[in-house]
Amino acid sequence: MKYRFLYIALYIAIVNWVAVTKKWKWLVYLTKPAVMLAIMAYVWRLRPYLMAPDDRFNWVLGALFFSLVGDILLMLPGNFFIPGLIAFLLGHVAYIISFAAVSTFTLNAPLIIVIAMVSVTAYQIYRQIAGALTHSGKDKVKIPILIYTGTLSVMLIMALNTLTSNSFETYRALFASGGALLFSLSDTWLAWDRFVEPLPWRDFRIMATYHVGQAFLCLGFLMTF
Repeated sequence: MKYRFLYIALYIAIVNWVAVTKKWKWLVYLTKPAVMLAIMAYVWRLRPYLMAPDDRFNWVLGALFFSLVGDILLMLPGNFFIPGLIAFLLGHVAYIISFAAVSTFTLNAPLIIVIAMVSVTAYQIYRQIAGALTHSGKDKVKIPILIYTGTLSVMLIMALNTLTSNSFETYRALFASGGALLFSLSDTWLAWDRFVEPLPWRDFRIMATYHVGQAFLCLGFLMTF
């Protein structure tokens, strides 16, 4: 079954969502990296089914690998926020390269609207986070957060561009765009909770959108029938 490992990833993810909600730390430590390993296994399992595997396959695997590293760094005891941020930044760069390898980028009216909406939203969110960082005396974190916000915005624009170009089939574009939106929402909630104000159901919201977002991105790139 081509999708066996994706189903396994979903089952483990549900256990992880329960574990983070119940604060079962030992189970979080087991399931958090296991979800990404299962998604990586799903992507690897797809290789024989791809008509013409190209660079996007390796870059998607790279994005998942860097996300796995980021997951591990952020759940370890101690302050590994910046190393984790760098790992996820590299993951987003890998996704950007994946989109660039298989999609066209024509500056038309729909894409201009997408760029404007993403840019304005990212700016407003970053302004709030930067203000909170200044208030708490963490100005040194503002530049890394700004770089990360810019990179995340580019990844989201590249994903939404698949809806305005003919490089992805409609179902692939919907999965890729939905995945990028969920991944962006997860990152936004993480930063907002950490630097601005606590969010209700924080861990569940962050992990559920993150896991589903990663799975949707992979489906957008590599789904086969």
